[in-house]
Amino acid sequence: MAETQEMLVSVDQYSKAGIHIGTKFKTKHMADFIYKIKPDGLVIMNVQKIDERIKIAAEMMARYAPEDIVIIGKRENAWKPLKLFNKLTGINIYPGRYAPGTLTNLALKQFTEYKLMVVVDAWLEKNAVEDAKKVGIPIIGLCDTNNVTNGLDLIIPCNNKGRKSLGLVFWILAREYLQRRGLLEKGKDMSISLDEFYED
Repeated sequence: MAETQEMLVSVDQYSKAGIHIGTKFKTKHMADFIYKIKPDGLVIMNVQKIDERIKIAAEMMARYAPEDIVIIGKRENAWKPLKLFNKLTGINIYPGRYAPGTLTNLALKQFTEYKLMVVVDAWLEKNAVEDAKKVGIPIIGLCDTNNVTNGLDLIIPCNNKGRKSLGLVFWILAREYLQRRGLLEKGKDMSISLDEFYED
């Protein structure tokens, strides 16, 4: 029997944040991550698969320096977690509107070159995804059960709408990124707590 790997946080912590609670809609793209559908039609995602994908995303991100990564989050519930994530890691963030052409149009004042992009919602951030595809950089996308995943290189299945769920995802990614780059000792606390990531 395969040895079960240690999870990044407990199943209880994942559950309390509602990370596994999807929408009442499901796309074929997200079928592999679905655990069950509740009687009221709400789709529940597999916590084990969520944990596995966050691990892969952290490994992928840790290969890049902070200045080479950008995270785009138009949804307001992502803004505070992203700002705290940026404070801890130094990774570039766009909380709010992403200006099309930022990665592709040299004439733009905000033109920047990145090597990896993370999007909070591939549909809301479709302009950013299109730009990243044009310049050929990998894209990690947080995807709910109703997401279409075209153009993404790695999917993190999760509730990408809830404040607590997004807070937990970015808190874990910050901790894992810092640990994997040797900037935080395993078992040591970060300077910003999970509770702060959860707060309004």
